[in-house]
Amino acid sequence: MIKAVIINGSNSRNSRVTAIHDKVENSLKVEGIAVHTNYVHELPAEDLITANFASEAIISENKQVEEADIIVLLTPIYKASYSGILKTYLDLLPQKALQGKIILPIAVGGSIGHLLALEYALKPILAVLGATNIAHSVYIVDKQIIRLEDGSFAIEEEAINRLDVELKQLQQMVLVN
Repeated sequence: MIKAVIINGSNSRNSRVTAIHDKVENSLKVEGIAVHTNYVHELPAEDLITANFASEAIISENKQVEEADIIVLLTPIYKASYSGILKTYLDLLPQKALQGKIILPIAVGGSIGHLLALEYALKPILAVLGATNIAHSVYIVDKQIIRLEDGSFAIEEEAINRLDVELKQLQQMVLVN
């Protein structure tokens, strides 16, 4: 069975990133892909901040990454870069943890002006971690994700279409490898 890990670098489960997360997770599951989620902000903060490689929680999450075929990274864009929460976890991955994995970076940001944050901030770190199979990044402007009165979210069709194209491409990449 194909395994995927979604590494969610948001600081809350109640953010626009969560709307994208849910869409990605559901799409992968419909294709029969087993999905594990790492909500980085729920890992022990002290272990993240002190780079505690011996932490049971960190070891457990790293094992999930090791066993995965697909890694989806989700992050809000803050100050023209991916979240610091995500960075603290990426620092705890082994040097070549992403080698042989198919990677899909996805970001949600305040304006189109931060589109290149994925290319110039996140992708170099992924390469250092051994990633060579990186799918096209998906950048979604936060105004394309509408918070509804009941607390749920609606995603504009244009953003869904772009995301769906990359998720289909991701599945093709898995079949080729």
